[in-house]
Amino acid sequence: MSVLTDVLPTAPTTTADALALFDSLPAVATEFMLGTWHGAELPTGHPLDGMLEASGWWGKQYTDSETVHPLLFPTRDGAGLWPLNPLPAFAGLGIATKIPALKHRDLSGVTTALRPVLAARGPKARLRTTRYRGVDTATMIYDQLPINDVFRRLDDESVLGAMDLRGIRAPYFFVLHRDSSLRLV
Repeated sequence: MSVLTDVLPTAPTTTADALALFDSLPAVATEFMLGTWHGAELPTGHPLDGMLEASGWWGKQYTDSETVHPLLFPTRDGAGLWPLNPLPAFAGLGIATKIPALKHRDLSGVTTALRPVLAARGPKARLRTTRYRGVDTATMIYDQLPINDVFRRLDDESVLGAMDLRGIRAPYFFVLHRDSSLRLV
């Protein structure tokens, strides 16, 4: 399953088009976000495009409004998921975005190998309703980083996310599709 093409077969390819789609979609209630979600990047020319895919990112999990795992990765055997701590992962982001070759390499093996160091020891985000672009909607707020992931509803099983990151002018887009096929280990 290709999450992006299954969820958005005619995905926008520019920030302007992604924002137009985002703004046209209905708000999401925080309760709707509860569960495990498989994700995919929505490439729009953003400096972060390709980074999550290269890292092997799988998705997100919302147990309740206080228990959120924002970065899930598959276990080495592919039978489960483990949560990555976003603070060390995003620490080198500024440098990584300036090395385009990193975006086109499969770094999932590196991520998996670093699991003992990068694994989260508990939830690393919260789920709240915030106002973004004039609409009150579900938002994942990172605990230790100036990042909010804001959601709009695509359908009963999918959302469009806009990552609002302090210091970066345009949002970074991704899609999430509800998927409970793998469990957190």
